[in-house]
Amino acid sequence: MNIRPLLDALDLQEEAARALADDLRAQIDGLQTRLRGAEMHLEHLAITRKTLTGLADRLPAVAPDLPEHPDYPRILAAFKHATGPLRAKDVCEALGHELLPKNVEGTRAKLKRLVKLGILTEADTGNFTRKPRP
Repeated sequence: MNIRPLLDALDLQEEAARALADDLRAQIDGLQTRLRGAEMHLEHLAITRKTLTGLADRLPAVAPDLPEHPDYPRILAAFKHATGPLRAKDVCEALGHELLPKNVEGTRAKLKRLVKLGILTEADTGNFTRKPRP
C-alpha cells in the first residue's frame, strides 16, 4: 500500500496548523503589548487621581455662581439667620413676598435650584437647610 498521498495530505495539514499557530502567537504578542500599554495608562490615571485628590484638600472652597435673580442672595441671607430648616413659605415671608401660591411655588423652585447647585440641602420634603461646609 502506498501511504505517500496520506503523508502529503498530513504535511499540508501540518503546515496549515503551524501557520495558524504562528499567526495566533503573533496576535498574542500584539495583545500582550496592548495590554501592557493599557495597564500602564490605568496606573498613570490612578496616580493622577491620587495626586489630584491630595491637592483638592489644599484648595480653598469655591462657592458656586448664583443665578442672576436678585432673590438668591436674599434667600441665602435668610438661611444665615435661620436656626433650623426653612420651608418655602418661611423664605417667602423672609423675602417680604405675599404668601400667594405663585410666590411660594416660585420660592420653592429657587430653593430646589439651590439644592441642585449644592448650596442647600433638602433635609426632608419641603425642609431646606444650608449645606454644611467641609
